[in-house]
Amino acid sequence: MKRIILELGAGTALHGGQYTKAAVRAAQDALHHSSLSFLKALKIDPKSMQVEVTIGVQEPDKVDAEAVKAAFPHGQITVKVVKGGLDVVDDENNDVTAIASAAIAVRVDVARQ
Repeated sequence: MKRIILELGAGTALHGGQYTKAAVRAAQDALHHSSLSFLKALKIDPKSMQVEVTIGVQEPDKVDAEAVKAAFPHGQITVKVVKGGLDVVDDENNDVTAIASAAIAVRVDVARQ
């Protein structure tokens, strides 16, 4: 399997420190930056892709990885959540804006092509 795409994205949840919401938005941002038109041209089944998603947020244990995984239409998806991203604290209103970062690596078996 060769990595053929690395795409990056960012997402926010403006209120309430909603890390899953920010993570899904970051994944969608990265996803919307890429086009996999080569799959059709090379007759590669999109279901055979390995899609490795890494999400960075300040509180990784508060991300529902299955919700992030559900954002992807094709491939064999794995999601890893690590410490990263950024929290912007609003002390006056007791609120947190969660900012997540996402990296999506897509791998395909190019030896069979």
